[in-house]
Amino acid sequence: MTPILRVECVAKSFAGRRVLSSASLRAVSGEVRVVFGRNGVGKSTLLKIAAGRVSPDGGAVHFGEHSFLSARFPRLAALGLFYLPDADLLSPAFTVRQQLEMFRRQYNGGAVDAAAAQLDIQSHLDQRPDALSGGERRRAELAAVIVRRPMCLLADEPYRGLAPHDAAKLTSTFRALAAAGVAVLVTGHEVPTLLDAADHISWCTSGTTYELGPPAITMQHEQFRREYLGAWYK
Repeated sequence: MTPILRVECVAKSFAGRRVLSSASLRAVSGEVRVVFGRNGVGKSTLLKIAAGRVSPDGGAVHFGEHSFLSARFPRLAALGLFYLPDADLLSPAFTVRQQLEMFRRQYNGGAVDAAAAQLDIQSHLDQRPDALSGGERRRAELAAVIVRRPMCLLADEPYRGLAPHDAAKLTSTFRALAAAGVAVLVTGHEVPTLLDAADHISWCTSGTTYELGPPAITMQHEQFRREYLGAWYK
């Protein structure tokens, strides 16, 4: 299947330090794709370039039929991309309900109450995000994704610090989005959880990326096991 999002051979340096030299990315409708990589190798930078939040030094971003040498986030968002950052998406200045309604109005989105029920946050709709636990905030952010109804979701380390219940809710939501035709791409370090969620694995290392394939094939990749998972992982 043709990817809806393609990031081709991007490079990026910060203050003279090369983070990415030739990295690529694919997001495919109906699939959950996971990008693994150690801290500091450029996973978040790659996602920000894909979302138009950071300009690359070289390479290109393709979304649908559109190609960009330097993509811009508002343009990609209007085309159907949703970027879920590793920091808080929702503002503490408004209630969860108010912000979900903003997404609904701006993008002619789905019903707020139905999205809240899907993420089990009905009782938190009239609270501000800073009054919620980390897991509740993350579920509220995913409710924003459901309301928005994007074509492609990029989620940067969404499982970080979550309790098992919240992690399971994220996984079921990602799988439901993919089943509805959304292209879902996630980064993280929660190996068992992400392997269970994924259709396809990519590995970001040494400034570039490798397409490893489905989880069963990925676990047979000796270099990935040795350099990322480590000898301890069974």
